[in-house]
Amino acid sequence: MRVILFENYKQPVIEKDVPEPSVGDHDVLIRVEAASINHIDARLQAGEFKVILPYKMPVTLGHDLAGTILATGVAVTRFKSGDQVYARPRDFRIGTFAEKISVHEDDVALTPRSISTVEAASLPLVALTAWQALVDLGTVQAGQKVLIHAGAGGVGSIAIQIAKHLGAEVATTVSAKNIEFVRSLGADIAIDYRTQDFESELESYDFVLDSLGGANLEKSLKVVRRGGIVVGISGPPTPTFAREAGLNPVVRLAVAAMSFKTRRLARNLGVTYKFLLMKSSGEQLAQLAKLVDSGVVRPIVGATHPFEEAVSAIESLGTSGALGKEVLLGPGFAVDQPTES
Repeated sequence: MRVILFENYKQPVIEKDVPEPSVGDHDVLIRVEAASINHIDARLQAGEFKVILPYKMPVTLGHDLAGTILATGVAVTRFKSGDQVYARPRDFRIGTFAEKISVHEDDVALTPRSISTVEAASLPLVALTAWQALVDLGTVQAGQKVLIHAGAGGVGSIAIQIAKHLGAEVATTVSAKNIEFVRSLGADIAIDYRTQDFESELESYDFVLDSLGGANLEKSLKVVRRGGIVVGISGPPTPTFAREAGLNPVVRLAVAAMSFKTRRLARNLGVTYKFLLMKSSGEQLAQLAKLVDSGVVRPIVGATHPFEEAVSAIESLGTSGALGKEVLLGPGFAVDQPTES
């Protein structure tokens, strides 16, 4: 079976043949027809998450997919062979850059009926991230002011749509050429990050979704009202996250040190900072599928790549200027090729 993997941190990403996956009692075996390429794939390979996600080598990359169920475990009752599904496999069971993958049934949902397989593959990781940031951690309510950074990107483009669905007033940062695009998604205010300083133009926001970290995160803390919330998906991780993730005491101390400066600034400003490492959820994917089919959320696919170009596509991610997501087709699949049902 063909897969795309790396054999050690900071080592090249390569294509390799490996045995087919086994299917546990609660697993479904999925033929991967499309899988989106995410920045976490490159960051994982670079070793950025090895403290909080200590993977055993080698690691097959790929964090979400759309495809067809080929077989089910003996305890699976909600899915059957032939079902069209999409999923974000849980951590330590990733590996969607492959011909097939075995996924726990709790991480799987039926694909939205109104979109293509490629569009479905673009959604799981970014849609779950946006939902969990805005709803689970941010508890965003109608009438609140929300800032979403990088609004033309994978997470940002979906987060804008969900925030508008929740009734929020949405601001976003974006390059000038993409201002009209984010407005079409529902953004009320679009800040050109190259020529405008969002910190000087925005104030008293209820919630910020920060995907950049560093100086951008520090500035984000300053545009939030006292009692507001900033959720970071690029870090730094917090002691609360480390405790809930069950990390060992030594790692918890390291995590506390990593986020000390950010947490101190947030505390001084009267703001809550939370770190999000998205969790898999087939239940939430089912909810999101309803939003897609009702027209609330539309996937944004900026580019597709054949499986043979997987390595170069991963290496060049983010440099093409494509809006939304880039999607890798499964081995032997083409954009216009219908899938079996």
